[in-house]
Amino acid sequence: MATLFDRHRLGDLELPDRVVMAPMTRVRAAASGLATPSMAVYYAQRATAGLIISEGVQPNPVGQSNPGTPGLYTDEQMASWRPVTDAVHANGGRIFAQLMHGGRVSHPDTTGLQPVGPSAVAAAGKVFTPTGPQSAPARRALETAEVSEQARSYAEAARRAVGAGFDGVGFDGVGFDGVGFDGVGFDGVELHGANGCLISQVLSSNANPRTDSYGGPIAHRIRFAVEAVAATVDAVGAARTAIRLSPGGTFWGVEETEVPELYAALLAELARFDLAYVHLEATAEEEVLVGLRRAWPGTLIVNPVLPMGPEQADRTAADHWLGLGADLISSGRALIANPDLIERLRIGLPVAPADETTYYQGGDAGYLTCSACQYTAA
Repeated sequence: MATLFDRHRLGDLELPDRVVMAPMTRVRAAASGLATPSMAVYYAQRATAGLIISEGVQPNPVGQSNPGTPGLYTDEQMASWRPVTDAVHANGGRIFAQLMHGGRVSHPDTTGLQPVGPSAVAAAGKVFTPTGPQSAPARRALETAEVSEQARSYAEAARRAVGAGFDGVGFDGVGFDGVGFDGVGFDGVELHGANGCLISQVLSSNANPRTDSYGGPIAHRIRFAVEAVAATVDAVGAARTAIRLSPGGTFWGVEETEVPELYAALLAELARFDLAYVHLEATAEEEVLVGLRRAWPGTLIVNPVLPMGPEQADRTAADHWLGLGADLISSGRALIANPDLIERLRIGLPVAPADETTYYQGGDAGYLTCSACQYTAA
């Protein structure tokens, strides 16, 4: 059985260990969705993880879910991310950008736009806004032609993240808008298909009552995810494209029927692309996830505890899932509190719990500093 400290080949990347930093919203971006110098320090501190997956990055204005989150759809946003990826690479790390379209999980006070989704069905609960949590507002159902436009938005952001001419091949550095650029320097992108965001909404049986080619039977409900992945692969290549999924998850009120069949069908379609990886959350019964492990022929990342649940991933949970066939193990809260998590696990030092009060408060306290480790802001 593999251990957390074994190397793993991920496309063109050689990962020094099997610990992955899970994507975690920290709402520290500057105005207009810009990455900041503090974000560069934050990610560079955690570069000993085998792979870093960034916080969710909106691919277009209507895709923004929370205030204070970064984007990747303007030249200014691109430029702000370059110091982040440079800092991670200078520290020997590897980083994928998570592309997150919130769909119905948004608010006009955050974006200035009416949220969109597969239907006009509102999300359950309250959404975050600049003035605090508010009830989820009315959504506008996407027209059929608009659905494919939103799928392409992931590819457009991916090209800005990775670059059009990686390895000197293809596209001649020309963006979708006809403007040449080399990309930010991310090593790849992960499409956020989990936790009640847009891809998850279209997979859902209650958030997506559509009767066109994107709703109804399983073959229709997986179409949007497959189109978004296909467009991203065309833009930046399969080895730099991945997706995160939460089978059976109920975030923001989404429900899914026929979960094993739904995700088996989705993985069968995605297997055609030879993606960098699929990232599964522990949102379904273990036997369902093990079945999906058998169905997926490529690298599988497993987040072994329920996101935002009461438990923090630990060595026992990681070893359990490595034994069940996971290739890599993702952890969020442990890396918030322990930037030096890999070394702590290697030599058996205590792992500090994360301080939830600092998750979204802004500023550098609890972001660039922690009581249990040596790292502080530069």
